[in-house]
Amino acid sequence: MPHPTLNPSAAIDSPQLWAAGPSLLSLALMDARNHTLALLARFEEAEDSGHWRWQPGPGQEPPLWLAGHAAWFAEYWVGRNTRRSLGPDCPPDPLRLPSLDPAADRLWDPHWRSPAQRAAEALPQRAAVRAWLLNTLEATLDLLDRLPEDDPSLYFFRLALFHEDLIGERLIRLAQAQGVPLDLPEPPVLAARDPLLIPATRWTLPQRSGGFHPEGEPGQLSVAVPEFEIDAQAVSWAQYIEFVDDGGYDQAEHWQPEGWAWLQGQAGRSAPRHVEHMGVARQGSSGAVLQNRFGRRVRLAAAHPVVHVSWWEADAWCRWAGRRLPDEVEWDLAAHTAARRGWRWGEVHEWTATRLRPWPGAQPGPWRDYAWPLMEQARVQRGHSLASRARLRDPGWRWFGLPHEDDAFVGFRSCAV
Repeated sequence: MPHPTLNPSAAIDSPQLWAAGPSLLSLALMDARNHTLALLARFEEAEDSGHWRWQPGPGQEPPLWLAGHAAWFAEYWVGRNTRRSLGPDCPPDPLRLPSLDPAADRLWDPHWRSPAQRAAEALPQRAAVRAWLLNTLEATLDLLDRLPEDDPSLYFFRLALFHEDLIGERLIRLAQAQGVPLDLPEPPVLAARDPLLIPATRWTLPQRSGGFHPEGEPGQLSVAVPEFEIDAQAVSWAQYIEFVDDGGYDQAEHWQPEGWAWLQGQAGRSAPRHVEHMGVARQGSSGAVLQNRFGRRVRLAAAHPVVHVSWWEADAWCRWAGRRLPDEVEWDLAAHTAARRGWRWGEVHEWTATRLRPWPGAQPGPWRDYAWPLMEQARVQRGHSLASRARLRDPGWRWFGLPHEDDAFVGFRSCAV
């Protein structure tokens, strides 16, 4: 069916973009590629100045590989895909045309190189990678210019945009992990609101219809939700300091057995990742938190949300506080219905209690390397962070991570038991 007509002034970095036609989508693809190039330049500047040198870490790929991979992905699913007009009904391995670069698959296809090989093997020179990014973008935009304006025809162009936005977030997470300077603003300091009581109702997920879905999957979940109480905002550093002060990292009773085993392997960890100092809360004081942010030590406001926590830490805090993590349906319901009552979100991704599972009736989309390999293992996250593009600021976007992962800008909120 034709895409809905959008306001001509709609920003290319807006959630409306996912239902946009070729003209606005073309601008967004250029914006995403410029964002990738700008982030890549920050790594290069840090390296040239001697302030940073690539150090392989668990699950981390070099920034040059991530950028080259973003361009490869778009060409692989758009320019080379002979069945792209089928949209989400395209087979996962359609007949493909040759690449603009005969070495592209060897260099940028993640199935050809393990993460360790990507981190260790030589990559093309910077100028060659930049040329690759520009040439593939030009080819993508040329194809987009001749498309009919319907969802199946636009599906893989939207997928390429979504994937590049994910790469942009991974580059920002990598800069944080490796201490590369980036100027990203901290969220504003806002007064905390009291928890919200959400009345019982029946709720259906997902709420979006039409446009692009990350997996391109059909399927819905309809659930009767009992009344529940949920925090109006994510848990703050002031709240988390109390858990640390009370010996939360030393007491196994607050942790699930798997979480306690994870913590014992973290070499004396007693605070979320990147925290250099966490002061004791005293009467009249909420304590102090010093956290490394993009290579410099930053004093964080006590009202700011906790960030860079694993699922195990979020769950342990809730157990200590006599509360629980919300499940995905509760988070989604509150986000869509309680905005006028003080619900606040968008400062961090937020862990939920829910295991990542497909919606009932859903099938894998053509790109099966995103969520499907982690079904039943990962935990669902919701929300938006300072590392996410604004066009992903939609409460319905479904993020996820393995319970031990803490490199994302992720926090949590809680519900009454």
